[in-house]
Amino acid sequence: MKFGFVGSFGTVSQHVALARACEDHGWDGFLTWDGIDLGDWGGGIPTWDPFAILAAAATVTERITLGAMVFALPRHRPWELAQRALTVDHLSGGRLVLPVGVGVLDDHGFTSVPGQERGLRERAETLDDVLAFLAESWTGERFAFDGTHVHTGDFRFPVAPVRGRIPVWPVASWPSARSMGRALRWDGVVPQLRGTTAEDPLTPDDVAAIVAWAAEHRGETTTQGEWDVVVQGKLPADPREASETARGMAMAGATWWIESWWDPAKATPELLLEKVRQGPPRL
Repeated sequence: MKFGFVGSFGTVSQHVALARACEDHGWDGFLTWDGIDLGDWGGGIPTWDPFAILAAAATVTERITLGAMVFALPRHRPWELAQRALTVDHLSGGRLVLPVGVGVLDDHGFTSVPGQERGLRERAETLDDVLAFLAESWTGERFAFDGTHVHTGDFRFPVAPVRGRIPVWPVASWPSARSMGRALRWDGVVPQLRGTTAEDPLTPDDVAAIVAWAAEHRGETTTQGEWDVVVQGKLPADPREASETARGMAMAGATWWIESWWDPAKATPELLLEKVRQGPPRL
């Protein structure tokens, strides 16, 4: 199992420094996040362009995976998203991953823009459209796109991603077969128990059930090769307990643990840097 760390709060420079610290202290990945205006959450914390953060992180690292928890794809214009993702992918030498979802419901990037204030079903349909557009953009061929909500004329992106495609990890609500089915069509899953939030932890039993279900149904999809199970949460402060928790998730079938601190009252930039410097737990 690999270990990533979310740079949840701080200035632009602190995010980039945290990415470098992740590489220096044995982590396998650094992730930022994608929001524009989350209202009064966190007392009005600043938000940054995730692709700008990741581009800067790519220039100060050489090894670690880069991404965001998570990219709110229905809010992005697909053609601009394709260009930005391709740029960071090449700048990093093929180290970008795309954890993706429908976006949080209180992001003013949705609620304050006419035409963006769509319901969950429409966001999910748009998510599928944007992912399909990305896949077309990686072929190097000229294409026009006609999806459920996204319709465009001709586009061509003549340069492919470094590794031919960029791994996509959709958020999926467990045990929803429809939501999980989307993840099976791509390269991994960021599972979340139905009716909970990202801060509600999964158990090893949950992970084992997800892995077993995926193994049973993957033959019905076009997904080939490695398929990641990406669990996020906060490990215990005690190193021995942290190792035991991580080991239990690894044995259940998780391939990534993403250390995620979302309480702005506690997750100061200084604390995040301290946690990163402690390194990931030993399995």
